[in-house]
Amino acid sequence: MKLSKKKLIITLAIASSALFYLVTPSYLKNAVIYLFPGIDDYTIFSNRKIEIGDKVRPWKTAGNYNKLKLKKKERETLENYKSIAYLIIKNDSILYEEYWDNYSNSSLSNSFSAAKSVVGLLIGAAIDDGYIESIDQKVGEFIPEFNNPPNDKLKIKHLLTMSSGSNWDESYTSPTSLTTQAYYGNNITGLVSDLKITDVPGKYFSYKSGDTQLLSLVLKNATEKSLSDYASEKLWKPLGCEREALWSLDKNNGTEKAYCCLNSNARDFAKIGELVLKDGLINNKQIISKDFIQSATSPANYLIDSDDNKPVNHYGYQWWIINHEGDKIPYARGILGQYIFVLKKENAIVVRLGHKRSKNLIDHHPSDCYEYLTTAKRLLNK
Repeated sequence: MKLSKKKLIITLAIASSALFYLVTPSYLKNAVIYLFPGIDDYTIFSNRKIEIGDKVRPWKTAGNYNKLKLKKKERETLENYKSIAYLIIKNDSILYEEYWDNYSNSSLSNSFSAAKSVVGLLIGAAIDDGYIESIDQKVGEFIPEFNNPPNDKLKIKHLLTMSSGSNWDESYTSPTSLTTQAYYGNNITGLVSDLKITDVPGKYFSYKSGDTQLLSLVLKNATEKSLSDYASEKLWKPLGCEREALWSLDKNNGTEKAYCCLNSNARDFAKIGELVLKDGLINNKQIISKDFIQSATSPANYLIDSDDNKPVNHYGYQWWIINHEGDKIPYARGILGQYIFVLKKENAIVVRLGHKRSKNLIDHHPSDCYEYLTTAKRLLNK
């Protein structure tokens, strides 16, 4: 029986779809299904809880809490980039907070790469705990695949400063890049264990999510704990975070996507900023050593940036550093505008969460960073 042209086209389309499903890797199927990463992606992934402790420390509110008003242009900037949270804390009290799009002070959303800064802090905690000797320790002591040349020259310090020289492909547009495979795939440990060191480590800064994922594997093997459990023990519990967080996994009961995908709320993200603001000392307890935090938030200016061949003035140990009006401000940063700013001069923390950020960079930093900081400083100095 002869098929009509229309039926033939439909039959071929169905057959093509079936063939695509059979031969396409699972990560690529997910990339096609979900298309673009979003701040609610924890709902499509498996997750592991980051538990809170018995003693939570809710933020106090300032005497003039939410009495200061945004200027029209300031509000337009926040709303044009589809903000969901803008939080300003000064002297341990909330001065200003606002939420959009049905999000609240307890809503979970994806940190994206702001999670890298948390991983960096956990390396400091592991050194304090004696699980790691120092940042100069070889990665191969914790990850067997990095025991042999050329990988055997890699040190923890190189991963912290994004100077590994690995062949990781930090592409956000290619459906076949390692970053896409890491985000949507189900074997992130195997993915980073197969990396090769192709350039001399410790010479050039080149931002690579694989470096952070390797740091998390070092942590897992050194502590014999999951990343979420260690984050609970060393951060969420001693910081007195109010809500359980979720760290998205590559599969059910799998491995944390450490380079991204820590899901929490603005108030608890601010606790991470508080830890840096106070050089690791919270409630008279040194949670992470002062020396490590100060090193983490100082630029690794002995490195050369691979993009402009200039000394690095904008990155430390998984923390960005922005020069704003003469102030060097460390901050955590995610791809859709997830920011935790630490303003030591004002004794303040600023958190902005949302769906978008500026594509325009000024001295390696998204231009909207400067606008959020300018707004915060105006309110802080009222």
